[in-house]
Amino acid sequence: MLGGRRGVRLETGRLTLRTPTHSDYSAWASLRHESRDFLTPWEPTWADDCLSRRTFTSSVYWSRRATRDGSALPLLIFRREDAELLGSITLGNIRRGPAQAGTTGYWIGKPFAREGYMREAVEALVHHAFTVLDLSRIEAGCLPENLPSRRLLESCGYKYEGVAQSYLQINGRWRNHVLYANLRHDRRGKTDAG
Repeated sequence: MLGGRRGVRLETGRLTLRTPTHSDYSAWASLRHESRDFLTPWEPTWADDCLSRRTFTSSVYWSRRATRDGSALPLLIFRREDAELLGSITLGNIRRGPAQAGTTGYWIGKPFAREGYMREAVEALVHHAFTVLDLSRIEAGCLPENLPSRRLLESCGYKYEGVAQSYLQINGRWRNHVLYANLRHDRRGKTDAG
């Protein structure tokens, strides 16, 4: 893991996760545009200017500030072998003090879905959150019918915790979300009996 002025960089077997830079704009806009129909059922309504350079530039500045002040860790996901942009993952809403928690959010471009890339990215982010950021709890939510996302979270150690009613506006409608959490010292279902 590298950090500091250049941001954060995590390496896995196949991936590099790093803080976005202004030079990522073209790849990001192209992948989001190409994947629009794939992503919109699961995301908030896209603003008219959501793929503009200005929007991306604002996002890069926000990413730098959020990483520096410890409130979020937004990372782009690249395939190491060819530096192809695959998607994005964010550990957001980081709370310190008694909570020591954050929330996972992610998206992957349609051409790269179901290849195990996001699982590798989530596992890297969880490891970083628990070992470097010293968080105790990482939360995530998704639409109940988003079975690939639910399977992903469960395969990465997140456990189902319940349903939040009208949790987020997704594609223009208030939608319920199933909630998951990954705990650093998970004792759910365990007792001192054995």
